[in-house]
Amino acid sequence: MKKILLFLFLGAVGFTAYSCDNSDDTVVQGTDYDTINQSFDISPTFTRVNDNLYRWSDDFNKPLIQSDMVLIYMQIGMDGDSPVWKLLPYTYYVGNANNDAVDYIYEFSKYAATININSSNTFSLTANPSYYQNKKFRVLILPANGTGTGGAKMAKGTAVDYNDYKSVIKYYNIDESKIKTK
Repeated sequence: MKKILLFLFLGAVGFTAYSCDNSDDTVVQGTDYDTINQSFDISPTFTRVNDNLYRWSDDFNKPLIQSDMVLIYMQIGMDGDSPVWKLLPYTYYVGNANNDAVDYIYEFSKYAATININSSNTFSLTANPSYYQNKKFRVLILPANGTGTGGAKMAKGTAVDYNDYKSVIKYYNIDESKIKTK
C-alpha cells in the first residue's frame, strides 16, 4: 500500500511540475502579409523605346504578396461628369486605311507595374503623341485574402466581372472619393 501511495504522490508531483511550465506562453508574431485595397490614379510620362513602343514603369511602396492582383484601367472618355474606365489590355483601332491598332498592355510583379503602349509597325506613336500623352489610368491593387478596404468582407459566392469597373469597385468596397493621384 505504501508503494502505491508513493507512486501516486510522485505522479501527482510530476504532473503538477509539468503543467506549471510557462514555456508555452511565448507567442511568435509573424509578418502580416494581408493587403488592403490600394487604388490610385496616374497620368504617366511614357518613355520612348522605339517609334512603336512607349513604356512606363513604377515600383510599389512595398512588395505585394504573390496571390494579390493588380488591375489597371484606362480612362477612355466621360459619361457626364463620370469617367469611363476600360480594363487593360485594350486595343484601339486607329481607323486608317491600314487598319492600324494601338495596344495598351500592362504587366506586374510583386515589386512593380508596367504599362506598354505598342502600335502596328506601320503606325508611328512618335508621330502621333496623342496615343500616349495626357492619358489617365487607375491602378487597383486587390487583395487575395477575401477582404476589401479596411478589412470589410466581400460578398461570398458573388462573382465579379473585372471588365466592369463599377462591379469591381462595388465588390471590393472601394471608396472612389478616397482615390488619390500618384
